Amino acid sequence: MPTPDGGRGPRPGDTDGPEPLRLPHVLTLQRTLAAPRAAVWRCWTEPALIVEWYCPAPWRVTAWQAELCSGGATFARMEGPGPDGRPMAQDLPGCYLLVEPGQRLVFTDAFVGDWVPGSARPFMVGDVRFADAPGGGTLYTAMARHWSAEDREAHEKMGFHEGWSRAADQLEALALTLV
Repeated sequence: MPTPDGGRGPRPGDTDGPEPLRLPHVLTLQRTLAAPRAAVWRCWTEPALIVEWYCPAPWRVTAWQAELCSGGATFARMEGPGPDGRPMAQDLPGCYLLVEPGQRLVFTDAFVGDWVPGSARPFMVGDVRFADAPGGGTLYTAMARHWSAEDREAHEKMGFHEGWSRAADQLEALALTLV
């Protein structure tokens, strides 16, 4: 959905999404990226690219592995400063639930690949959609679906809006270098 600023940069409207995407326990970021859909898809699916943008700086992805198929395992290690300023790392094992090449990725931490249950308490299901935007670029929709209102609220307080918006800026900038 185009925005008054041309679809770039964090905006209050990023996280609301259109009416059909306002589901219970879901946080949504939707914007038009200037890069073509094929380049944005590559940034999401090629390990050498995803590590360049996937979490907002100063955090960084130091390891990424993924089997790009439904049921395929994913693993990300993110490192950055903790709340006290000391370095910390977070390992994120998961699983792709759905892979529609060029159109949609759905993933979760509820499984760790081949439908093996993951963490004792799953956090979310990520649902990322890619479409050609009217006038060019990519209509990019990223949703974090949570098991409860409490989980959704915790994710929002962790900085969902700012973090996912900054990551989307990094994604767009990297995708534009591939054109």
